[in-house]
Amino acid sequence: MSDPVDYVPFETTTAPAEAPGSGTPELERLYDVPVELAVEIGRTHMTIRETLALGPGSIVTLNRLAGEPVDLLVNGKPIARGEVVVIDEEFGLRVTEVVAGETAAAAEVEVPVEAPAEPAPVAPAVPAEA
Repeated sequence: MSDPVDYVPFETTTAPAEAPGSGTPELERLYDVPVELAVEIGRTHMTIRETLALGPGSIVTLNRLAGEPVDLLVNGKPIARGEVVVIDEEFGLRVTEVVAGETAAAAEVEVPVEAPAEPAPVAPAVPAEA
């Protein structure tokens, strides 16, 4: 026979979720981890021929309109949107909107995937002679 097991209910062992940036000790260990921030003003698709033809004075059309918010990416993932500003002859970003987790995933630009090529016909196996 087995002995009854005493256990602490799961609800009493968990702490309530705290707001981000509240200084929880678990997150404080990550504060000094470097991440890459990038501001993306737009994207486009080009052929290699078009890319090789680029030179001084070439204009590349992007998928954004002038004045439209730009994306702030952390390690390639969108986390906020904002407007480009110039401060003392340097560019900056004024954050106007923080993108929520689910919205961030939807905000990522989808890359069209081409249908896979039709597989080449495979010759039937030749039976081995004994």
